[in-house]
Amino acid sequence: MVQEFLSYLKLEKRFSPHTAKCYGADLEQFSQFLVGRSGHHDEHASAGATHGGTATAVAVKLDQLLLSVDVNSVRAYLAVLNEKNYSKSTIARKLATLRSFYKFLVKRNHLSSNPVMAVRTPKQEKRLPKFLEYADVKRLLETPPMDSWLGARDRAIMETLYSTGVRVSELVALNMDDVDFLGEVIHVRGKGKKERIVPIGTSALQVIQHYMEFRNKRAQSNPNFDARVLFVNKHGRRLSTRSVRRKMDKYLKMAGLDIAISPHTLRHSFATHML
Repeated sequence: MVQEFLSYLKLEKRFSPHTAKCYGADLEQFSQFLVGRSGHHDEHASAGATHGGTATAVAVKLDQLLLSVDVNSVRAYLAVLNEKNYSKSTIARKLATLRSFYKFLVKRNHLSSNPVMAVRTPKQEKRLPKFLEYADVKRLLETPPMDSWLGARDRAIMETLYSTGVRVSELVALNMDDVDFLGEVIHVRGKGKKERIVPIGTSALQVIQHYMEFRNKRAQSNPNFDARVLFVNKHGRRLSTRSVRRKMDKYLKMAGLDIAISPHTLRHSFATHML
C-alpha cells in the first residue's frame, strides 16, 4: 500500500521524485515503529524488503499493521518521536505525511475512516524564520514538477528568488529581454524605477530556459498572450505578487515543510548561504 501511495503521488499528484521519496522515508519510519510495537522484530519487516516470497509475506504483514492503526497507535508514535527529541516542526511534518497516507487509503476504500484525523498537530510558534536551511531550500525547489508548464514556471520563480535575492515585486516585473543568458545576469527594476544588474546562477538560468520553452509554445496558441512578460499566469498575463505568495504556500505544503515563510525568506536564505 505504501508503494501504491507513492505511485499515486508521482503519477496523479505529480509530486517530484524527491518529494515522494521524503514521504516514503516518513512512512518507512512509521512502519518500523509498527513492526517493533507488534513484537515482530524481523530485520526484513519493512517497506524495503525485496526477496521473493519473503518480500510478499512481509508486505502483507505490513499492510495488515498499517490497516490496524488507530488513534492510540499514532499518539504512541508521536510520543516516541518526542522522546527522541525531534523538533515540533519535524513531528508535524511526519504527522502530515500520515494524514495524507490514510486519507489516500480511505479514498481507495482500504479503510472507512482516517485514524489520523483525530490527532492534533503539535502546537508550534509560527514566527517567520529569517532563513531556511540549505536542505530545506533544496527540498522546496525540487517540489514543482518540471514536466508541466506551470511546474516549470514555479520552479523558475523560486530558483530566481533564491539565486538572485531580488524582491517579489522585482521578480514579477521581469520581462523576457531582462534575462541575459550569456552574461549570466538579469536586469532588475527596483524601487523608484531604478535599474540594476544582478548576477544569476547557472542552475536558475537552466530552469528559466526550460520554462521559456513551455511558455513560448503557449504564446503561439494564445492571441492575448503578453509576449514581453517573463512570468505569466494561465491567461498569459503578468503574475501578481499575491500569486507568487500563494504558490509558495502550496509548495511548502507539498514539500512537507510545516513552517510559515514568505517569498522574502528565500532572499534571506540566499544571503545567508552566500556567507
